[in-house]
Amino acid sequence: MASSSRSRISITLAVTLAIAAFLIFMFFYLKHQFTATHTEVTEDVMVQKITSMGKLELVKYSMKDVIEKKEVHTFLPDEKVLFLAVGEVTACIDLTKIKKEDIKQNFNHDTVTVMMPKAEICYVKLDHQRSRVYDITGAIFPGNAKNMVEDTYKLAEKRLLDNAKEMDITTKAQDNAYLIFKPMLENISGKVVMIKFK
Repeated sequence: MASSSRSRISITLAVTLAIAAFLIFMFFYLKHQFTATHTEVTEDVMVQKITSMGKLELVKYSMKDVIEKKEVHTFLPDEKVLFLAVGEVTACIDLTKIKKEDIKQNFNHDTVTVMMPKAEICYVKLDHQRSRVYDITGAIFPGNAKNMVEDTYKLAEKRLLDNAKEMDITTKAQDNAYLIFKPMLENISGKVVMIKFK
């Protein structure tokens, strides 16, 4: 009788442990299922414009500029941003603008004159990784500080462009075009090539 009672207790204990283990397993499994997350990224790419590129980049100026922008107020404290702008300006020549009538031979057929389009500024690019806001003072509201920084980024791009123009970047691009194209065209044509700009 005692052994029968002991075996019943053992079976009951084993069943209870098995149920407890199952319930613990289900608890952690369900907890994991409810708390587990995964990331889904949906994208819908639309090509808005395809542009044929015929612009040959001939010179790139990498520049740094320290800009201090100040908003002067009558009663409130003046707002000021100190900004280090790092970026580049590139000049190029649009080769798609060269037409058949822009290439002329002289009467002796030993010289060819090529009229090339004037160099232009292709793009101004501010390096957002290396540019830095060093100091903001006088901005009472957070929105003011944000607007000042955004305005300074726009001003920085304009200053890079203005500085490149002052350094005559397009003339440098035309000098480089002459150095690149004259020997190349002379080797191809076997004639003396004169390069002029419209």
